Amino acid sequence: MNKTAEKQALIDKIVEAIQDVKGEDIMIFDLSNIENSVAETFIICSGNSNTQVSALAGSVEKKVRNDLKDRPWHVEGTENSMWVLVDYVTVVVHIFQKETREYYDIEELWGDAKITKIESEY
Repeated sequence: MNKTAEKQALIDKIVEAIQDVKGEDIMIFDLSNIENSVAETFIICSGNSNTQVSALAGSVEKKVRNDLKDRPWHVEGTENSMWVLVDYVTVVVHIFQKETREYYDIEELWGDAKITKIESEY
């Protein structure tokens, strides 16, 4: 599998894991054409509580580990689960509580990115 296919498989698996735990407002930011971006892709979603945010992060890690045999390079924010970051180097997942996401509004930082919004399945 080439690098592009591997990255797409990772993105698909992450979105599937988020949907499994009913993550909301899933957005995929393609940053590959933005100079000096920290990753090629950001995936952002919201949960309704610290429990759900923690469950979303756990679901992402477990599904990617079990299905793709990959582990995150770094995970941050699990202490209070207001905003958890799961870093797979080329793909970074940001899982927010809704209020925290609204406050930081990081979507605005990447206005030049190609954005894909994933519609909820429920």
